[in-house]
This record gives sequence, structure tokens and C-alpha cells, in this order.
Amino acid sequence: MEKFKVNESDLILISQAKKLIAERKLDDWHAVSSVLRTNSGSFFEGLHLEAYVGRIAICAEAVALGAAAVAGDTKIDTIVAVYKDGEIVSPCGMCREMISDYSPQAFVILQDKEGPFKVQISDLIPLKYSRD
Repeated sequence: MEKFKVNESDLILISQAKKLIAERKLDDWHAVSSVLRTNSGSFFEGLHLEAYVGRIAICAEAVALGAAAVAGDTKIDTIVAVYKDGEIVSPCGMCREMISDYSPQAFVILQDKEGPFKVQISDLIPLKYSRD
């Protein structure tokens, strides 16, 4: 997996996602935020949605992509998700599939002990099923 350096625009994504979850986290309702930047340069935000019943949840990445779809701008350049404690988290398998379906060339921001970096979504979902 090739790691790419984050740039200034990527740091803005991270900052927006951290600000969003800090302002909107609500125990048992919103535990993750996500912000994506499209190829056009637009930013879209999303929050994880949890239902009281416990089996219904929608990931923050899906909500952010839904906001982009409403605007007609779903070509993701870069996406990040942040947990309620401010740590960058990796997208779940379903989100990896969805990000890859909409934007096979998208970058995902991750973090390790050395700090944030980004990878292509294809590195997170090898041998992906496709309609082709």
C-alpha cells in the first residue's frame, strides 16, 4: 500500500471533520463525522446516524456522499472520517465499497503513529467486485 503525503487542503478536511464531531457528537447518536472534497473542489460533511433500536446505523461517509449526491457532485477526490475523540478512523467495509463505486480513484486519509497520510481507496479494497 502506497502512502501519500497529506497537503494543505487535506489538513483542512481533517480540521473540518474534527470541528464537526466536536460540535455535534451526541452519545448514542453521532459518534463519527466525515468530510469529503470532490474533484470540483466542493466540500461535503456527514455525521454517523444511530437509531434507538440499535440495528440501524448509517455511516458518516455515506451521509457525506449523500449530501454530495444531492448537489450532483459525487466524484470524490479525498475523504476523511473522525471518531468522537478526534482520532482519524478508517472507513468500514461497506463505506469502502461505496467510496470505490462512486470514485475508484479517491483518496482516503488515515493515520498511524507518524501522523496522517492518504491512500487510494483501491488499496483498501483489493480484488473489488465490479459490474464490469
